[in-house]
This record gives sequence, C-alpha cells and structure tokens, in this order.
Amino acid sequence: MAMRPHPNCVKAGQIAARVLKEICKEVKPGVKVISLCTRAERRILELGGRPAFPCNVSVNEVAAHYTSPKDDPLTIPDFGVVKVDLGVHIDGYIADTARTVDLDGTLDALVDATEEALQEAISFIRPGVTVGQVGSVIERVIRDYGLRPVRELAGHSLKRFQLHAGKRIPNVGSRDSTRIVAGEYYAIEPFATTGAKVVETKQMYIFSNTSHDKPLTGVTEKLRVHLRKRYGPLPFASRWIGVSQKGIRVTDELLKLLRAKAIRGYPVLVEKKGGLVSQAEHTIFVTDEGATTLT
Repeated sequence: MAMRPHPNCVKAGQIAARVLKEICKEVKPGVKVISLCTRAERRILELGGRPAFPCNVSVNEVAAHYTSPKDDPLTIPDFGVVKVDLGVHIDGYIADTARTVDLDGTLDALVDATEEALQEAISFIRPGVTVGQVGSVIERVIRDYGLRPVRELAGHSLKRFQLHAGKRIPNVGSRDSTRIVAGEYYAIEPFATTGAKVVETKQMYIFSNTSHDKPLTGVTEKLRVHLRKRYGPLPFASRWIGVSQKGIRVTDELLKLLRAKAIRGYPVLVEKKGGLVSQAEHTIFVTDEGATTLT
C-alpha cells in the first residue's frame, strides 16, 4: 500500500497554497505590511485552518521573522523584493510555504534562483539521501545565478505541533550525513542573497512558549498561562495579544517572560550590508519513491 500524507496535512497544504497565492497578488507599492499579515491570517481561519505561525512579510534586506507589530506604519516600497512566508495547521498538522514577489520586474533572477533551487531539491529528495546532499543541490543552483545561498537559514523537518522538528535542511552543501526517511515531512526553503551574511537585529515581534514551568507573579503569570493555553508550542505575534485591563504594557510583560525564560523570541533577520534576499518554500511529504509537494 502506497505511503500517503495525513489528510490534515493535505488540507493544510491546500489552504496555505491558496492563501499565499491570494496575498502575493496584493503585494504592491504603498500597501501596508500589517494589512497583508492580518489578511493572510484571517483567510487561513476563513478556509478552515489556523495560523501555524504569524505571517511573515520581509522586505528587501530583511530575510525572515518580520511580522508587523501592533500599529505598524511600514508599507511596501516601489522597488525590491518581498518575501511572504505563512503556515497553516489543522489540529497540529502543519504546512509551511513562501514565495518572493519582484516589485518592479527587474529582479527576476533573484526570484528564479530560489524557485529553481526549491524545485531541484524536491526532485532530488528520496529516502536515503542526506540533508547535506540536498544542501549541495540548493547551493549549486543559487551559485549558478551568481548569487550566494544564505547559510544562516535552513529548511526543517515538521511533526505534529512541531514547526522545527529536529532535522535541518541546509542551503549549502555539508558533510551532515543525517538521512531523509520515508514518512517524514519537511519544509524546504532556499534563500539567496546579493549580499553575504544574515544577522540578527534587536527587533523581535514573534515568540513561542517554552517548557519552563516556574510560576511567576501577577499579570505576568496570567499572561504566561494564557499564552501557553492559547498557542501551545507554536509561535505567536505580539500584535495578537490583547489585554482587557488598562495600564498593562504588553511589551513590558513579554520582556519579563523572556527574562524568566517562559518564552523565546525570534529576532528579525537581515542581510548585514543591505543585500537583497529572496526565498521560496514548499512543504513536502517523503514517500518510498520521492517527495510529494503539499503546498
């Protein structure tokens, strides 16, 4: 009997693909980034899924982890590239997908490099190949375009309620001999840049709960319990957090939770010298014969 992905993974993938297509059509100069993020998340809910993480809309040198904070004034510029990265889960079964939009049609090579690298990697994947070999495929394609693969970012295995489930798919060749196994799910996501290196910033708008159980006090403890109950192990956005009591500063409370290690944060990542970054991503299921694309 042929190995098949879980029906919830299939449905999550269909929703993710549809929403990504819709949102990318709306990525135009002057559009507010927060409107793209919130519309994507709302459409996921309307179509029967839940966001597996906050919608990321990363512009130009921003590589990843940018989702709008509350009242974000940022708008899409006239020139450059915009990465839209979104995830859907149904009862914890996750699909993760992304695409890069070229705003004025002059950066098609940057977009094509990651799209082609993604397709070649998916075609190459089958049980028994190593993650390092997949990275070599991705790196070769991106370098053939005269660009650099982003070694600081990687694809990742997926499990139920686990966005990063332990295995890492590098965007460069490596000696990592970890093998791909039939029945596994992966998010394959090549990143290419006109620059060299991606680094962390001090900006942080995405968080997730840890397993740290030490009780805190007052409002901070109430927020810790609420976040754990509401989001479980999956990432959430600071703008998702509403408070009913006046005088409570969500940013301050999140800092307290970070210091207590009750949550972890995901810094916005940028190319160090302002180089442009592109991304393409699909979720796949590994069968005995190869890879099935779910998004």
